[in-house]
Amino acid sequence: MRRRLLLSTLLLLCATSVRTVTAQNGEATLSVVGRTNANPSIAAIGSFVAVTWSAATTNAMDIFVATSRDGGRSFSAPVQVNNVAGDARVSGEQPPRVALVPTKGREPAIVVVWTAKSGANWRLLSTRSNNGGHSFDAATAVPGSVADGARGWESIAVDSQGRVSVLWLDHRDLVAAGTPMTHAMPNGATSSSNASAPATAKADPTARASLSQLMFSSLGSSTASAVSITRSVCYCCKTSLVISGSDTYAVWRHVYPGSVRDMAFTVSRDRGRTWAPPLRISEDHWQIDGCPDNGPAIAIDRRQQAHVVWPTSPDGKDASSLAIFYAKMVDGTAFTSRVKLPTHGPAGHPQIVIGNDGVPIVTWDEIVEGIRRIALARVKSDAAGVVTFQSLVPPAGSLGAWYPVLATASTGTFVAWVQQAEKGSTIGVALVK
Repeated sequence: MRRRLLLSTLLLLCATSVRTVTAQNGEATLSVVGRTNANPSIAAIGSFVAVTWSAATTNAMDIFVATSRDGGRSFSAPVQVNNVAGDARVSGEQPPRVALVPTKGREPAIVVVWTAKSGANWRLLSTRSNNGGHSFDAATAVPGSVADGARGWESIAVDSQGRVSVLWLDHRDLVAAGTPMTHAMPNGATSSSNASAPATAKADPTARASLSQLMFSSLGSSTASAVSITRSVCYCCKTSLVISGSDTYAVWRHVYPGSVRDMAFTVSRDRGRTWAPPLRISEDHWQIDGCPDNGPAIAIDRRQQAHVVWPTSPDGKDASSLAIFYAKMVDGTAFTSRVKLPTHGPAGHPQIVIGNDGVPIVTWDEIVEGIRRIALARVKSDAAGVVTFQSLVPPAGSLGAWYPVLATASTGTFVAWVQQAEKGSTIGVALVK
């Protein structure tokens, strides 16, 4: 056994012992050699940028982080985050999440949250690096997340006091009810996402969704401390969490009566202890018995206005031709009517951030002529509130790419994505132009 562990460690060191990656033509390629690299997240403070992603073999998956200290011009060799080798279980809609915590007089601390599999149950784990990503603490469970069943699709955010909070979907009550959850596939079929639950007669999808919860807690709090914000959440769509000042904002896909799956929004004014009733962002009328694996994203601008992007069926029927929509909250009580982004094919997986100029930037992936690519746009609003989109030039290496993510650093806004390679895939990182 000891010999096998030593061999595994040597193989891992060989895979990751590469020199610092220097961006070529403004683009950097991050990877663990000999593995399929996917599911990125990115965070930035000043000129410090951190990217986390998964690197998988045929029977194991681990989480890695690479950092840049020069505004994305170069990145360190990847460092493994999970201390139990091979136990990570992440995907495009529930990637590992990374956040940076400002530390006076030092480089920011790096916090990573991800899902892992233990028997029939899923665990939500976190770890922290206080030395710029050179090493990470042993993983611990996110407070309040330990229970039977599936959980994940998480998002994380840092407040002004350096506290990291986590939002996630939790399906512990599905186990007790013996109800499997299903999600939609691109061809309109469905598949089970809870293999540990016994098969049962098909239940009403709205009633089934009431067993799933949106939950929130903060790292470093009591192990039993977690707030259930609401029930009736869509099972497998990513959540989005952002903190601005003393306010905490969350968006997710909600299941409304009749199995209509629209976007919902809530805010907490007391650092996550209590939450406003869920607010429907847009009545899209998408009725589907399953989860599309395609969630929303939110950003807050300098005027405390919420900007939300999300994928949905434009006609409320066709799950194979999703489009991306945008809306903004202007008065604190309601969102503007949705506006469609300039997509050129079936689109999904949107992300949004606020650029250094205070203007929102959106990215997504879309399929054009059978090739998946990433797209970018800047959101513009005139004095009358009319919204337009300025298309931005995607990175040169972004054909055969998907699941883009965004972060704004002092040098500009960065986009990271999964890039198809000849064998497997890598992670691309570039400055948005």
